[in-house]
Amino acid sequence: MAEGFGLVHLYYGDGKGKTTAAMGLALRALGRGYPVVIVQFLKRGDSGEIQALRHFERITALAYPQLPGFSMRMTPEQKAACWKAHMELFQQAQQLCRQSPQGLLVLDEAVGACRKGLLDEQALLSFLDRRPAGWEIVLTGRDPSAQMLARADYATQMKKEKHPFDRGLSARDGIER
Repeated sequence: MAEGFGLVHLYYGDGKGKTTAAMGLALRALGRGYPVVIVQFLKRGDSGEIQALRHFERITALAYPQLPGFSMRMTPEQKAACWKAHMELFQQAQQLCRQSPQGLLVLDEAVGACRKGLLDEQALLSFLDRRPAGWEIVLTGRDPSAQMLARADYATQMKKEKHPFDRGLSARDGIER
């Protein structure tokens, strides 16, 4: 096992670059031969990063492709289905981590999913407390709880100064998605 493996990274804030940083770390881990598991919460798993990373061996990317859209527009039934799907993906990721002594687990938008009640934060915190020793864990999203910040070995805040979305420019393929 590589020396010092098993730390928790937290990329958070309202700025662009949280997922991009996590995917860059995934690429670095793949380049060194480590298995990588990526779970995308609040996303359908069809971003450009995921499409590119799927060309590599030793990567598993999980998401909820039937995601009905933004959480603020979901019905209570859709939220319940999303919570169930997210919890199943989270359980699947934990099982995948047990199949190798070390690797990288990216829980993309786990912070936001917890904040929106679409992922059980206590289950996530419990996992972080008893995570597999050789697995590096990455969490991304806005507004992490104090408990998440306390468990992070790395905490990097992305702060937006300006963004084209503020001028009405939608997310663009290959740049924001």
